Amino acid sequence: MSMPVRRTRNEGALERQRGWARSPLAEFDDLLNQMGGLLESTVGGTMPGAALAAWTPSADVSETDESYHVQIELPGVSRQDVDVEVSGPELAVSGEIKERESKGVLRRTTRRTGRFEYRMRLPSEVNTERVKASMSEGVLSIDIPKAETTKLRHIEITEAGESGGR
Repeated sequence: MSMPVRRTRNEGALERQRGWARSPLAEFDDLLNQMGGLLESTVGGTMPGAALAAWTPSADVSETDESYHVQIELPGVSRQDVDVEVSGPELAVSGEIKERESKGVLRRTTRRTGRFEYRMRLPSEVNTERVKASMSEGVLSIDIPKAETTKLRHIEITEAGESGGR
């Protein structure tokens, strides 16, 4: 005995696929962002234990013959809340962006808050005594001069004196 087969047209799925203006991965990314926002609004910001983890700010690093130049984006951060350390060929920038007080009910926030840390190992030795850091318009600029390297010196060979020791 054969069973009757029910055939239906699933037009909704085909129309949805044809109607996608963006890639499915972008849709998935949006879904994750929305879920993260929902979770943050219900839990109240960050997950427990996330206060211990530091995030890394965006940075640009350039090199000249004399120095390295590092620019780190830290919008809304005062220079008193940033610590810059250079130890040998390693640069460490750390600090904290404090959460701002707001009046009313906060419905959504996408600004980063909490501890941040930027570390990098420089490819050569640096002069730690001459490192300079300045902050302007939310960008921390650090100039790290390279160490004075021993310059190549040509040694001329002279003839030994004849009266001397033969």
